[in-house]
Amino acid sequence: MMNFKDMMQQAQQMQFKLQEMQEKLKDVDVEAEAGGGLVKITMSCAGVVKAIHIDPSLMGDDKETLEDLMVAAMNNANEAKDAKIQEETQGMMEGLGLPPGAQLPF
Repeated sequence: MMNFKDMMQQAQQMQFKLQEMQEKLKDVDVEAEAGGGLVKITMSCAGVVKAIHIDPSLMGDDKETLEDLMVAAMNNANEAKDAKIQEETQGMMEGLGLPPGAQLPF
């Protein structure tokens, strides 16, 4: 059984690792696409959209399709960002000896 001092040290270590991971992820980008690659979004794991690529074939009269693809690509980029954060969090937790699937209190 862990004593209180050990638990506090582990909590402090976890907090430090989370802060470290958040800083690291600010510089990690994910890319997602929609429409079979007609629209591509590059987003940081901090949620900042860094680039949007639109295939020139979409620049015609079909404004609604372009808007729909933009929304889909943004949502896909957001999902990719969340998956990357989850992956990094899981790796950090395993590094701290926490069981897989353990829920953090914050």
